[in-house]
Amino acid sequence: MSSFDAAMRMTRRHDPQSREDGFQLLLARAADHVDALLAEFETEQDPGLRCWLLELIGAAESPKALPVLVTQLDSPDEALRSRAARGLSRLGTREARTALWRARANSPGHRP
Repeated sequence: MSSFDAAMRMTRRHDPQSREDGFQLLLARAADHVDALLAEFETEQDPGLRCWLLELIGAAESPKALPVLVTQLDSPDEALRSRAARGLSRLGTREARTALWRARANSPGHRP
């Protein structure tokens, strides 16, 4: 079993400290596992773990994350939207900044 698989298994345990420990292990190496994190995010059903996975994807600061982060800016789940925005801010590319600008311009509370 890989260290990634072991850490993911920890995030799914019932013990809150084990879940947090697994998250922290993944956070420290998010950039090394961006492909696996993206794959996990696409199949994960648990809303809380999806939030954590999106946070990890953003922390990886990889251009590979751009499509999923942009897509999640339109999520009905505010927690996913905020993590996507934070991830795009961390990415800091022109494409990421453009996506953030468009999301802000299209938000219901936006005034020109």
